[in-house]
Amino acid sequence: MIVLVLSACPLGLRGYLTRWLLEISAGVFVGKVSRRVRELMWERTVEMTRTGRAILVYQARNEQGMSFLVHGHHWEPIDVEGIALMLRPAKGNSGSGPSPHGPEATDGQVPARGWSNAARRQRSRRGSR
Repeated sequence: MIVLVLSACPLGLRGYLTRWLLEISAGVFVGKVSRRVRELMWERTVEMTRTGRAILVYQARNEQGMSFLVHGHHWEPIDVEGIALMLRPAKGNSGSGPSPHGPEATDGQVPARGWSNAARRQRSRRGSR
């Protein structure tokens, strides 16, 4: 089984995909096709997508039981010890990789310990005792 999700793609591509897949919501296609058809369908999707985005998730023989292909997204698939994950770039990050200190630390500063809202509430409760 495969799932193909399209964003900002031409209507002709959606029509092309309905030959093999069922469109269950706008831009979301599901179906069961052979490996060869899936590969040809992905090639055609990449050709026709232009400035849009596409994600294809399909069954695979690995630890997760699935694999995925991405086209036109700023999120990129990475391999972490044999597990495929999606790397989401931090806001304001100049492409030097994700910040290990959370989303607020993209400007090179390391946040103080307990930088979450819950930690701030806990500190304010301790101060009022």
